[in-house]
Amino acid sequence: MAEFRLPKNSRIKKGKTFSAAGDAKNKRIFRIYRWDPDSGENPSLDTYEIDLDNCGPMVLDAIIYIKNEIDSTLTFRRSCREGICGSCAMNIGGTNTLACTKAIEDFKGDINIYPLPHLPVVKDLVPDLTHFYAQYASIKPWMQTQTPPPPDQERLQSKEDRAKLDGLYECILCACCSTSCPSYWWNGDRYLGPAILLQAYRWIIDSRDENTGERLDELEDPFRLYRCHTIMNCTNTCPKGLNPAKAIAEIKKLMVSRTV
Repeated sequence: MAEFRLPKNSRIKKGKTFSAAGDAKNKRIFRIYRWDPDSGENPSLDTYEIDLDNCGPMVLDAIIYIKNEIDSTLTFRRSCREGICGSCAMNIGGTNTLACTKAIEDFKGDINIYPLPHLPVVKDLVPDLTHFYAQYASIKPWMQTQTPPPPDQERLQSKEDRAKLDGLYECILCACCSTSCPSYWWNGDRYLGPAILLQAYRWIIDSRDENTGERLDELEDPFRLYRCHTIMNCTNTCPKGLNPAKAIAEIKKLMVSRTV
């Protein structure tokens, strides 16, 4: 029988409420997912009312303010604060994005913040990316060659071949796209997902790499590649403006062309 509700131990309950100081004039409410594996309690949605005059303009600024000034137990990842490392990827206002590059003013009303969906949660806003990184390692994301380079020279590449990597090398592996993909939700154990397939295409299309055939052989599988149904969530949510769906389509075209 199909179950359309979360198990009892996964249902989110109402959490604590923290109000801003009475004299605060520029208030905003943030509702943040909280879960501590050591407590044995269900997840909760804690409510924080903060004075925006006391923090920076980005959602990450608000989260850091909450941790520093209101609730030091709040747990999340962050590093560069420049949209480069991908550490602060989370679901904000219903969309997977980077907290450091998402402006508070982009939202109207209260802002709900959850960890990236359909991943095991380590604690609060921290998802477990172990499987995601293992999938990344499986595509061998480095240049593979058989012939030695010319003595004392680099492996040269034309400007035209270098341009083919634009829109691919910029991926920061934040996992926003993969965790927005319904096919990855249901088949993540075998389907590589848009982020990893975009990374795979980056090496397949690199003119300096000499293992194109082997890379395509590794992807020739009903699940690893062909679970993509072109839903386009991946492209719509990418915080770097990349197009993983197009990269997947290009891999499929290469698969067809080599068998014709």
